[in-house]
Amino acid sequence: MGSLYFFFFFFLRIELILAADTITPTRFIRDGETLVSSPEIFELGFFSPGNSMKRYLGIWYKKSPETVVWVANRNNPIIDRQGVLTISNYGNLVLLNKTKSIIWSSSTSTKVENPVAQLLDSGNLVLKDNFSTGSESYLWQSFDYPSDTLLPGMKLGWDLKTGVERYLTSWKSPDDPSYGDFTYRLDIHVWPQIFIYNGSTKMTRIGPWNGVFFGGVPVSPNYNFEITFVHDKNEIYYRYEFFNNPVIMLTKITNLGFLWSLIWKERGSIWDVVISAPKDLCAYYGKCGANGVCSIDKAPICECLQGFIPESQQNQTSPTRCVRSSPFDCGSGDRFIKLTGLKLPDLVETSLNDTMSLQECESKCLKNCSCKAYTNSIVSGGGRGCLMWSGDLIDIRKPVVEMSGQDLYMRVRASEQDTVNTHYLECAFLLMENSFVLVLVIGLLSLSNFATSSIAADAITPNGSITHPETIISAHERFELGFFSPKDDTNYYLGIWYREVSPKAVVWVAKRPSNLKLFC
Repeated sequence: MGSLYFFFFFFLRIELILAADTITPTRFIRDGETLVSSPEIFELGFFSPGNSMKRYLGIWYKKSPETVVWVANRNNPIIDRQGVLTISNYGNLVLLNKTKSIIWSSSTSTKVENPVAQLLDSGNLVLKDNFSTGSESYLWQSFDYPSDTLLPGMKLGWDLKTGVERYLTSWKSPDDPSYGDFTYRLDIHVWPQIFIYNGSTKMTRIGPWNGVFFGGVPVSPNYNFEITFVHDKNEIYYRYEFFNNPVIMLTKITNLGFLWSLIWKERGSIWDVVISAPKDLCAYYGKCGANGVCSIDKAPICECLQGFIPESQQNQTSPTRCVRSSPFDCGSGDRFIKLTGLKLPDLVETSLNDTMSLQECESKCLKNCSCKAYTNSIVSGGGRGCLMWSGDLIDIRKPVVEMSGQDLYMRVRASEQDTVNTHYLECAFLLMENSFVLVLVIGLLSLSNFATSSIAADAITPNGSITHPETIISAHERFELGFFSPKDDTNYYLGIWYREVSPKAVVWVAKRPSNLKLFC
């Protein structure tokens, strides 16, 4: 008799454990009942959002029930509390109303003998054969049909075999989870980029992907998560995952079009916004128009690229389009200038060769008069691949310190190369071997496109000057004075450095305000 009770309670316990996170053809949930993932991270059930009385089937964080991460019947709510989620005779997950009409279905085409639906600890609701294991056996999963939230482990992108695109769509309002105006999706035209769209209009662009990161992405604090990007013949997608860290994080597109990355703060039981996009005016798509650069730390924030002027002289502070200052004639003197650390232009009128080196890319672009700019498509491993722009350069920005950027090589005429405003300084230099002395005589230092070799003199007089890339060298060739451009900076400075140290060990800079005040 004791053995009989033991087995009875043993199988009852198994039944209760299964009921916590699973549904079978004989086990369903009604409105008011829920499924809970095994470590009690996620919960599935019926809810009414905000001030609405309508009922929806959704998944939310158990610690934060108002944080709904997935909704089944977004556009088809139930008007009472008599909804039921079950598995049909054909093996589909189905949501029924009080008249047993199907409100929503997983719509799988494969019939299975022992179907079971399970809420995983990742927040993924899966339908599978009860005797199968592994994600390959899933007949359907909610991760393939995102709502407005991207959870760790979810894919954003394309299944090239089936043509299915996984992307986020905002709620219409906090009270209405039906499809809103904003989407967050991976664009794979030419090369992968991410967009926030308002309808069909580009609102914010992130990218392109360069093998390491998406350009223009704010750098978040280190929460021990990593981005995985997959690009092969079967799939193109990205996802983020945590490793050895119990942090709860999600990314969502709000009903107002903002992309938020949120971290759960256990101590205060609140969500903390760690990344928000668009973050500033420069994050809005094409803020400075075609061939313009947006720099949020400048006033005005918009300026035209070198060789371009505002199309409308009446609107120079925020040009809708920058045009060539004079007709561009493709010639043998054309060269490329390096624009450092930019968010690259949108891939409009852009071609890709994914095997070329940067040098081959430059050569091909130079031979093609329609090629306006180029860069590597992949920066890792020394760089490879060739992106070439033949049209207007749109949506360029100079990232702030906490954002990622990449170098762009832009075509210019010979007359436009390395030109910088002339600087007049009431100083001349005598470069001594053991010290740096400024002699108060009148001299002219200019930076132009003249290309001559270094001069042997170690002094400048009122009748002399140096021009970039000329330098003056101390008598025993220990120190050198000239113009230089620091790493990740497009500006030029007058400085002194050790000749035999590479890269340049700069020991003095003239244009720093403290030095000018002290010596001049």
